[in-house]
Amino acid sequence: MVTAIVGANWGDEGKGKITDMFAEKADVVARFQGGANAGHTIVNEYGKFALHLLPSGVFCQQVTNILGNGVALNIPYFVKELNHLVERGVPKPKILVSDRAQILMPYHVLLDTYEEERLAGKSFGSTRSGIAPFYSDKYAKIGFQVSELFDDKDELMDKCEHVATLKNVMLEHLYHKPLLDPKEIYNTLMQYKEMIEPYLADTSAYLHEALKEGKDILFEGQLGTMKDPDHGIYPMVTSSSPLASYAAVGAGIPAAEIKNVIAVAKAYSSAVGAGAFVSEIFGDEAQALRDHGGDGGEYGATTGRPRRMGWFDAVATRYGVRMQGATQAALTVVDALGYLDEIPMCIGYEVDGKIIRDFPTTHVLEKAKPVLKVFKGWKSDIRGIRKFEDLPQECQDYVNAIEEEIQVPITLVSNGPARHDIIHRESRLSR
Repeated sequence: MVTAIVGANWGDEGKGKITDMFAEKADVVARFQGGANAGHTIVNEYGKFALHLLPSGVFCQQVTNILGNGVALNIPYFVKELNHLVERGVPKPKILVSDRAQILMPYHVLLDTYEEERLAGKSFGSTRSGIAPFYSDKYAKIGFQVSELFDDKDELMDKCEHVATLKNVMLEHLYHKPLLDPKEIYNTLMQYKEMIEPYLADTSAYLHEALKEGKDILFEGQLGTMKDPDHGIYPMVTSSSPLASYAAVGAGIPAAEIKNVIAVAKAYSSAVGAGAFVSEIFGDEAQALRDHGGDGGEYGATTGRPRRMGWFDAVATRYGVRMQGATQAALTVVDALGYLDEIPMCIGYEVDGKIIRDFPTTHVLEKAKPVLKVFKGWKSDIRGIRKFEDLPQECQDYVNAIEEEIQVPITLVSNGPARHDIIHRESRLSR
Protein backbone atom coordinates (compact mmCIF):
# COMPACT_ATOMS: atom_id res chain seq x y z
CA MET A 1 0.00 0.00 0.00
CA VAL A 2 1.21 3.48 -0.89
CA THR A 3 -0.27 6.22 1.28
CA ALA A 4 0.20 9.97 0.96
CA ILE A 5 -0.31 12.10 4.08
CA VAL A 6 -0.90 15.68 3.00
CA GLY A 7 -2.34 18.99 4.18
CA ALA A 8 -5.86 20.06 3.28
CA ASN A 9 -5.35 23.72 4.15
CA TRP A 10 -2.48 26.19 4.69
CA GLY A 11 -0.01 23.79 6.33
CA ASP A 12 0.61 23.19 10.05
CA GLU A 13 -2.33 20.77 10.16
CA GLY A 14 -0.58 18.08 12.21
CA LYS A 15 0.72 15.91 9.37
CA GLY A 16 3.86 15.03 11.34
CA LYS A 17 1.89 13.38 14.11
CA ILE A 18 -0.24 11.37 11.66
CA THR A 19 2.87 10.26 9.73
CA ASP A 20 4.67 9.37 12.96
CA MET A 21 1.72 7.20 13.98
CA PHE A 22 1.44 5.40 10.64
CA ALA A 23 5.23 4.99 10.47
CA GLU A 24 5.06 2.41 13.27
CA LYS A 25 3.82 -0.10 10.69
CA ALA A 26 5.47 1.32 7.57
CA ASP A 27 8.57 0.19 5.69
CA VAL A 28 9.39 3.47 3.93
CA VAL A 29 8.61 7.13 4.69
CA ALA A 30 9.49 9.65 1.98
CA ARG A 31 9.47 13.41 1.60
CA PHE A 32 8.76 14.45 -1.98
CA GLN A 33 8.82 18.29 -2.01
CA GLY A 34 9.68 21.39 -0.03
CA GLY A 35 12.66 22.00 2.19
CA ALA A 36 13.46 23.21 5.69
CA ASN A 37 10.98 26.08 5.42
CA ALA A 38 8.20 24.40 7.39
CA GLY A 39 8.17 22.10 10.40
CA HIS A 40 6.37 19.01 11.60
CA THR A 41 5.94 18.85 15.39
CA ILE A 42 6.03 15.34 16.84
CA VAL A 43 5.59 14.15 20.43
CA ASN A 44 6.55 10.54 21.20
CA GLU A 45 8.53 8.43 23.68
CA TYR A 46 11.74 10.30 22.80
CA GLY A 47 10.28 13.74 23.56
CA LYS A 48 8.98 16.66 21.54
CA PHE A 49 10.60 17.39 18.19
CA ALA A 50 10.15 19.92 15.39
CA LEU A 51 11.35 18.24 12.20
CA HIS A 52 12.01 20.46 9.21
CA LEU A 53 13.80 18.47 6.52
CA LEU A 54 13.83 14.91 7.85
CA PRO A 55 10.84 12.63 7.17
CA SER A 56 8.64 11.88 10.18
CA GLY A 57 9.55 8.18 10.06
CA VAL A 58 12.96 8.79 11.64
CA PHE A 59 11.76 7.61 15.05
CA CYS A 60 10.92 4.10 13.83
CA GLN A 61 13.89 1.81 13.40
CA GLN A 62 12.35 -0.46 10.76
CA VAL A 63 11.69 2.50 8.44
CA THR A 64 13.86 3.57 5.55
CA ASN A 65 13.49 7.34 5.30
CA ILE A 66 13.87 8.97 1.90
CA LEU A 67 14.43 12.52 0.70
CA GLY A 68 13.20 12.40 -2.87
CA ASN A 69 14.32 14.26 -5.97
CA GLY A 70 11.67 16.95 -5.46
CA VAL A 71 13.10 18.12 -2.12
CA ALA A 72 15.08 21.34 -1.65
CA LEU A 73 18.16 19.77 -0.09
CA ASN A 74 19.86 22.02 2.45
CA ILE A 75 22.79 19.72 3.21
CA PRO A 76 24.23 21.39 6.35
CA TYR A 77 20.72 21.63 7.80
CA PHE A 78 20.11 17.96 7.01
CA VAL A 79 23.29 16.91 8.86
CA LYS A 80 22.57 19.24 11.78
CA GLU A 81 19.02 17.95 12.18
CA LEU A 82 20.15 14.33 12.01
CA ASN A 83 22.89 14.88 14.60
CA HIS A 84 20.39 16.64 16.88
CA LEU A 85 18.16 13.56 16.90
CA VAL A 86 21.03 11.29 17.89
CA GLU A 87 22.18 13.72 20.59
CA ARG A 88 18.70 13.53 22.13
CA GLY A 89 18.79 9.74 22.33
CA VAL A 90 17.03 8.76 19.11
CA PRO A 91 18.75 5.77 17.44
CA LYS A 92 20.31 6.92 14.17
CA PRO A 93 17.69 6.33 11.48
CA LYS A 94 18.27 4.83 8.06
CA ILE A 95 18.13 7.63 5.50
CA LEU A 96 18.54 7.68 1.74
CA VAL A 97 18.85 10.88 -0.29
CA SER A 98 18.04 10.93 -4.00
CA ASP A 99 21.05 11.45 -6.24
CA ARG A 100 18.68 13.54 -8.38
CA ALA A 101 17.81 15.96 -5.56
CA GLN A 102 19.01 19.51 -6.02
CA ILE A 103 21.07 21.47 -3.52
CA LEU A 104 19.81 24.55 -1.70
CA MET A 105 22.81 26.89 -1.60
CA PRO A 106 23.72 29.65 0.89
CA TYR A 107 23.12 32.29 -1.79
CA HIS A 108 19.52 31.07 -2.13
CA VAL A 109 18.94 32.03 1.50
CA LEU A 110 20.62 35.41 0.94
CA LEU A 111 18.58 36.17 -2.16
CA ASP A 112 15.37 35.17 -0.40
CA THR A 113 16.20 37.49 2.50
CA TYR A 114 17.23 40.39 0.25
CA GLU A 115 14.02 40.13 -1.80
CA GLU A 116 11.79 40.11 1.27
CA GLU A 117 13.62 43.18 2.55
CA ARG A 118 13.25 44.91 -0.82
CA LEU A 119 9.51 44.19 -0.96
CA ALA A 120 9.05 45.40 2.62
CA GLY A 121 5.30 45.79 3.26
CA LYS A 122 4.46 43.90 0.06
CA SER A 123 6.55 40.83 0.96
CA PHE A 124 5.27 37.26 0.64
CA GLY A 125 5.86 36.41 4.29
CA SER A 126 8.67 34.04 3.34
CA THR A 127 10.48 32.04 6.02
CA ARG A 128 13.68 33.25 4.29
CA SER A 129 14.86 29.68 3.88
CA GLY A 130 15.83 30.15 0.24
CA ILE A 131 12.95 28.12 -1.18
CA ALA A 132 11.72 30.43 -3.96
CA PRO A 133 15.23 31.19 -5.33
CA PHE A 134 16.07 27.48 -5.12
CA TYR A 135 13.08 26.34 -7.19
CA SER A 136 13.54 29.29 -9.56
CA ASP A 137 17.06 28.06 -10.28
CA LYS A 138 15.90 24.47 -10.65
CA TYR A 139 13.44 25.36 -13.39
CA ALA A 140 15.83 27.85 -14.97
CA LYS A 141 18.24 24.90 -15.19
CA ILE A 142 21.00 26.57 -13.19
CA GLY A 143 20.57 24.55 -10.02
CA PHE A 144 23.08 21.97 -8.79
CA GLN A 145 21.88 18.37 -8.76
CA VAL A 146 23.67 16.24 -6.16
CA SER A 147 24.96 13.93 -8.88
CA GLU A 148 26.87 16.86 -10.41
CA LEU A 149 29.18 16.92 -7.40
CA PHE A 150 30.74 13.75 -8.78
CA ASP A 151 31.07 15.13 -12.31
CA ASP A 152 34.13 16.52 -14.08
CA LYS A 153 35.83 19.22 -11.98
CA ASP A 154 36.26 21.66 -14.87
CA GLU A 155 32.63 21.33 -15.95
CA LEU A 156 31.43 21.97 -12.42
CA MET A 157 33.69 25.00 -12.08
CA ASP A 158 32.38 26.38 -15.39
CA LYS A 159 28.85 26.10 -14.05
CA CYS A 160 29.85 27.86 -10.81
CA GLU A 161 31.21 30.76 -12.86
CA HIS A 162 28.03 30.88 -14.96
CA VAL A 163 25.81 30.94 -11.86
CA ALA A 164 27.93 33.64 -10.19
CA THR A 165 27.72 35.82 -13.31
CA LEU A 166 23.93 35.65 -13.34
CA LYS A 167 23.47 36.16 -9.60
CA ASN A 168 25.98 38.99 -9.36
CA VAL A 169 23.91 41.14 -11.72
CA MET A 170 21.09 41.13 -9.16
CA LEU A 171 23.38 41.40 -6.18
CA GLU A 172 25.17 44.44 -7.57
CA HIS A 173 22.41 46.36 -9.30
CA LEU A 174 19.21 45.36 -7.49
CA TYR A 175 20.20 44.52 -3.92
CA HIS A 176 23.54 46.36 -3.66
CA LYS A 177 25.09 43.46 -1.76
CA PRO A 178 28.48 41.65 -1.85
CA LEU A 179 29.11 39.58 -4.98
CA LEU A 180 29.49 35.81 -5.23
CA ASP A 181 32.90 34.24 -5.83
CA PRO A 182 32.67 31.17 -8.11
CA LYS A 183 35.61 29.55 -6.31
CA GLU A 184 33.76 29.84 -3.01
CA ILE A 185 30.68 28.27 -4.59
CA TYR A 186 32.83 25.39 -5.83
CA ASN A 187 34.51 24.91 -2.44
CA THR A 188 31.12 24.88 -0.73
CA LEU A 189 29.92 22.20 -3.13
CA MET A 190 32.98 20.06 -2.35
CA GLN A 191 32.24 20.35 1.37
CA TYR A 192 28.66 19.33 0.71
CA LYS A 193 29.86 16.36 -1.38
CA GLU A 194 31.71 14.91 1.58
CA MET A 195 28.76 15.49 3.91
CA ILE A 196 26.05 13.94 1.75
CA GLU A 197 27.88 11.10 -0.04
CA PRO A 198 27.13 8.40 2.62
CA TYR A 199 23.38 8.89 2.13
CA LEU A 200 23.07 9.05 -1.67
CA ALA A 201 21.11 6.46 -3.60
CA ASP A 202 18.92 5.98 -6.63
CA THR A 203 15.83 6.37 -4.48
CA SER A 204 13.41 5.95 -7.37
CA ALA A 205 14.88 2.50 -8.05
CA TYR A 206 14.71 1.73 -4.33
CA LEU A 207 11.02 2.67 -4.23
CA HIS A 208 10.26 0.56 -7.29
CA GLU A 209 11.82 -2.47 -5.61
CA ALA A 210 9.84 -1.73 -2.46
CA LEU A 211 6.66 -1.65 -4.54
CA LYS A 212 7.51 -5.02 -6.11
CA GLU A 213 8.05 -6.48 -2.64
CA GLY A 214 4.69 -5.21 -1.43
CA LYS A 215 6.12 -2.90 1.22
CA ASP A 216 4.11 -0.17 2.90
CA ILE A 217 5.22 3.26 1.73
CA LEU A 218 4.21 6.61 3.22
CA PHE A 219 4.65 9.90 1.38
CA GLU A 220 4.75 12.91 3.65
CA GLY A 221 3.74 16.27 2.22
CA GLN A 222 4.81 19.69 3.42
CA LEU A 223 2.38 22.61 3.81
CA GLY A 224 -1.08 22.16 2.25
CA THR A 225 -3.41 22.71 -0.69
CA MET A 226 -3.75 26.47 -0.21
CA LYS A 227 0.01 26.84 -0.68
CA ASP A 228 0.11 25.01 -4.00
CA PRO A 229 1.54 27.28 -6.74
CA ASP A 230 -1.15 26.24 -9.23
CA HIS A 231 -4.23 25.62 -7.13
CA GLY A 232 -3.57 27.66 -3.99
CA ILE A 233 -3.84 31.33 -3.02
CA TYR A 234 -1.33 32.46 -5.66
CA PRO A 235 0.96 34.39 -5.39
CA MET A 236 1.08 33.86 -1.61
CA VAL A 237 2.08 30.22 -2.08
CA THR A 238 5.12 28.00 -1.78
CA SER A 239 7.32 27.05 -4.74
CA SER A 240 6.70 23.30 -5.00
CA SER A 241 3.46 21.37 -5.15
CA PRO A 242 2.20 19.95 -1.83
CA LEU A 243 -0.47 17.90 -3.62
CA ALA A 244 -0.48 14.13 -3.23
CA SER A 245 -0.35 13.65 -6.99
CA TYR A 246 3.03 15.41 -7.06
CA ALA A 247 4.51 12.64 -4.90
CA ALA A 248 4.80 10.55 -8.06
CA VAL A 249 6.98 13.25 -9.64
CA GLY A 250 8.90 14.25 -6.52
CA ALA A 251 9.79 10.67 -5.63
CA GLY A 252 9.85 8.92 -8.99
CA ILE A 253 7.06 6.32 -8.89
CA PRO A 254 4.01 5.69 -11.11
CA ALA A 255 1.11 7.94 -10.09
CA ALA A 256 -1.27 4.98 -10.15
CA GLU A 257 0.55 3.43 -7.21
CA ILE A 258 -0.79 6.05 -4.76
CA LYS A 259 -3.92 4.28 -3.56
CA ASN A 260 -4.63 6.01 -0.27
CA VAL A 261 -4.57 9.76 0.42
CA ILE A 262 -5.07 11.04 3.96
CA ALA A 263 -5.80 14.76 3.97
CA VAL A 264 -5.12 16.34 7.35
CA ALA A 265 -7.12 19.33 8.60
CA LYS A 266 -7.37 21.12 11.90
CA ALA A 267 -10.63 21.47 13.78
CA TYR A 268 -10.08 25.21 13.40
CA SER A 269 -7.88 27.16 10.97
CA SER A 270 -4.37 28.55 11.23
CA ALA A 271 -1.89 29.95 8.75
CA VAL A 272 1.64 31.33 8.62
CA GLY A 273 2.55 33.99 6.09
CA ALA A 274 0.59 36.42 3.98
CA GLY A 275 -2.44 35.74 1.79
CA ALA A 276 -6.22 35.59 1.79
CA PHE A 277 -7.66 33.89 4.89
CA VAL A 278 -11.43 34.29 4.92
CA SER A 279 -12.28 32.82 8.34
CA GLU A 280 -9.50 34.72 10.14
CA ILE A 281 -10.18 36.15 13.60
CA PHE A 282 -8.27 38.85 15.43
CA GLY A 283 -7.46 40.39 18.80
CA ASP A 284 -8.28 38.64 22.06
CA GLU A 285 -10.45 36.06 20.31
CA ALA A 286 -7.52 35.00 18.09
CA GLN A 287 -5.04 35.04 20.97
CA ALA A 288 -7.25 32.78 23.08
CA LEU A 289 -7.50 30.23 20.27
CA ARG A 290 -3.76 30.56 19.62
CA ASP A 291 -2.96 29.91 23.28
CA HIS A 292 -5.24 26.87 23.49
CA GLY A 293 -4.25 25.44 20.10
CA GLY A 294 -1.45 23.21 18.91
CA ASP A 295 0.91 21.77 21.48
CA GLY A 296 1.83 24.72 23.66
CA GLY A 297 0.30 27.30 21.38
CA GLU A 298 0.04 28.08 17.68
CA TYR A 299 3.46 29.34 16.68
CA GLY A 300 5.47 28.45 13.58
CA ALA A 301 7.70 25.40 14.09
CA THR A 302 10.34 26.99 11.84
CA THR A 303 10.01 30.71 12.52
CA GLY A 304 8.37 30.87 15.93
CA ARG A 305 5.97 33.46 14.47
CA PRO A 306 2.44 33.59 15.92
CA ARG A 307 0.15 31.82 13.48
CA ARG A 308 -2.85 33.63 12.08
CA MET A 309 -6.00 32.08 13.56
CA GLY A 310 -9.47 31.42 12.23
CA TRP A 311 -12.51 29.19 12.55
CA PHE A 312 -12.81 25.97 10.57
CA ASP A 313 -13.29 26.86 6.91
CA ALA A 314 -15.49 24.25 5.26
CA VAL A 315 -15.24 25.94 1.84
CA ALA A 316 -11.44 25.88 1.80
CA THR A 317 -11.22 22.39 3.31
CA ARG A 318 -13.76 20.89 0.91
CA TYR A 319 -11.67 22.30 -1.94
CA GLY A 320 -8.47 21.15 -0.24
CA VAL A 321 -9.49 17.52 0.10
CA ARG A 322 -10.81 17.54 -3.47
CA MET A 323 -7.54 18.80 -4.90
CA GLN A 324 -5.61 16.28 -2.82
CA GLY A 325 -7.80 13.45 -4.09
CA ALA A 326 -8.38 12.45 -0.47
CA THR A 327 -9.74 8.99 0.24
CA GLN A 328 -10.04 9.84 3.95
CA ALA A 329 -9.41 12.73 6.31
CA ALA A 330 -7.79 13.20 9.70
CA LEU A 331 -9.13 15.96 11.95
CA THR A 332 -6.55 17.24 14.43
CA VAL A 333 -6.42 19.32 17.65
CA VAL A 334 -10.11 18.88 18.34
CA ASP A 335 -9.23 19.00 22.06
CA ALA A 336 -8.11 22.64 21.70
CA LEU A 337 -11.72 23.81 21.32
CA GLY A 338 -12.87 22.54 24.71
CA TYR A 339 -12.76 26.02 26.28
CA LEU A 340 -15.42 27.52 24.01
CA ASP A 341 -19.11 28.00 24.81
CA GLU A 342 -19.85 28.28 21.11
CA ILE A 343 -17.80 27.26 18.07
CA PRO A 344 -18.33 29.09 14.77
CA MET A 345 -17.70 27.33 11.45
CA CYS A 346 -17.33 29.03 8.07
CA ILE A 347 -19.76 27.22 5.74
CA GLY A 348 -19.81 29.69 2.86
CA TYR A 349 -18.38 32.92 1.48
CA GLU A 350 -20.27 36.11 0.78
CA VAL A 351 -18.90 37.81 -2.33
CA ASP A 352 -20.57 40.96 -3.69
CA GLY A 353 -23.79 40.10 -1.88
CA LYS A 354 -23.92 36.49 -3.13
CA ILE A 355 -23.23 33.32 -1.10
CA ILE A 356 -20.79 30.88 -2.72
CA ARG A 357 -19.64 27.45 -1.53
CA ASP A 358 -16.91 26.77 -4.09
CA PHE A 359 -13.40 28.02 -3.38
CA PRO A 360 -12.62 30.88 -5.81
CA THR A 361 -9.45 32.34 -7.29
CA THR A 362 -7.41 34.77 -5.23
CA HIS A 363 -8.82 38.06 -6.54
CA VAL A 364 -12.33 36.89 -5.63
CA LEU A 365 -11.16 35.36 -2.37
CA GLU A 366 -9.79 38.68 -1.19
CA LYS A 367 -13.31 40.16 -1.33
CA ALA A 368 -14.97 37.25 0.46
CA LYS A 369 -16.56 37.45 3.89
CA PRO A 370 -17.24 34.36 6.01
CA VAL A 371 -20.74 32.94 6.41
CA LEU A 372 -20.72 31.39 9.86
CA LYS A 373 -22.75 28.63 11.50
CA VAL A 374 -22.43 28.37 15.28
CA PHE A 375 -22.21 25.07 17.16
CA LYS A 376 -22.61 24.47 20.87
CA GLY A 377 -19.27 23.81 22.61
CA TRP A 378 -18.63 20.80 24.83
CA LYS A 379 -16.79 22.71 27.56
CA SER A 380 -14.63 19.78 28.73
CA ASP A 381 -11.23 18.15 28.33
CA ILE A 382 -11.47 15.29 25.83
CA ARG A 383 -7.86 14.11 25.99
CA GLY A 384 -7.54 10.45 26.86
CA ILE A 385 -10.80 9.43 25.18
CA ARG A 386 -10.23 6.60 22.70
CA LYS A 387 -13.73 5.89 21.36
CA PHE A 388 -15.69 8.35 19.26
CA GLU A 389 -18.96 7.47 20.97
CA ASP A 390 -17.40 8.40 24.33
CA LEU A 391 -16.86 12.00 23.22
CA PRO A 392 -19.38 14.60 24.41
CA GLN A 393 -22.37 14.70 22.07
CA GLU A 394 -21.57 18.31 21.14
CA CYS A 395 -18.09 17.23 20.02
CA GLN A 396 -19.51 14.35 17.99
CA ASP A 397 -21.98 16.73 16.37
CA TYR A 398 -19.17 19.14 15.42
CA VAL A 399 -17.04 16.40 13.81
CA ASN A 400 -20.06 14.96 11.99
CA ALA A 401 -20.92 18.43 10.67
CA ILE A 402 -17.40 18.88 9.31
CA GLU A 403 -17.55 15.50 7.62
CA GLU A 404 -20.87 16.38 6.03
CA GLU A 405 -19.40 19.65 4.73
CA ILE A 406 -16.20 18.22 3.25
CA GLN A 407 -17.79 14.97 1.98
CA VAL A 408 -14.73 12.86 2.77
CA PRO A 409 -14.75 10.21 5.52
CA ILE A 410 -13.11 11.47 8.72
CA THR A 411 -11.48 8.28 9.98
CA LEU A 412 -9.07 9.81 12.50
CA VAL A 413 -9.81 12.35 15.22
CA SER A 414 -6.76 13.64 17.09
CA ASN A 415 -7.44 14.76 20.66
CA GLY A 416 -3.93 15.39 21.99
CA PRO A 417 -0.32 15.90 20.90
CA ALA A 418 1.13 12.44 21.60
CA ARG A 419 1.43 9.69 19.01
CA HIS A 420 -1.54 7.68 20.29
CA ASP A 421 -3.80 10.57 21.29
CA ILE A 422 -6.05 9.56 18.43
CA ILE A 423 -9.51 8.16 17.87
CA HIS A 424 -10.09 5.72 15.01
CA ARG A 425 -13.58 6.39 13.78
CA GLU A 426 -16.06 4.70 11.45
CA SER A 427 -17.26 7.37 9.07
CA ARG A 428 -20.98 7.93 8.68
CA LEU A 429 -20.35 8.43 4.95
CA SER A 430 -19.17 4.83 4.58
CA ARG A 431 -22.17 3.28 6.35
